[in-house]
Amino acid sequence: MQDARTATPPVPIQSWCHLNADHEGPFPIVDDVRRGEAKVTGCDDPIAIPHHATDRHQHPAIQIIGYDGISDNGQEIYNFLEQEGRRNVVIMGVHTNMCVLGRPFGIRQQKYLWKNVVLCRDLTDALYDPRDPPYVSHARGVELVIEHIEKYWCP
Repeated sequence: MQDARTATPPVPIQSWCHLNADHEGPFPIVDDVRRGEAKVTGCDDPIAIPHHATDRHQHPAIQIIGYDGISDNGQEIYNFLEQEGRRNVVIMGVHTNMCVLGRPFGIRQQKYLWKNVVLCRDLTDALYDPRDPPYVSHARGVELVIEHIEKYWCP
């Protein structure tokens, strides 16, 4: 990805794409949790435990081979997509309500860059604690985030 030819994007690539009130409605779940500050378990545990920083790497069963490209840099990813003539992007990951939607390579930015984007909803999760509004199960919280994304960003 670092070797891809530099391409000029049609709009600036943001460091974070926050909720865009001109384009989308209110977010369906509490979405203001800061890493390391909340007792988020990511599940319906009856007693919340502190959410400690965890190992942040790919699962060892996922092999990166051949033509796979890896980057967390929005400009590098845009350069690569343009170099390869790619307009269609499938996005997945965690946390759907945070990085998948807001990072410089996430759904909002890809849409701003005029890419055709879809969310691979089966390979996502959300940072949501059922003890926060709207007080639904973790699974339903994830569904609400997916419904929001598919309604406003990529049906």
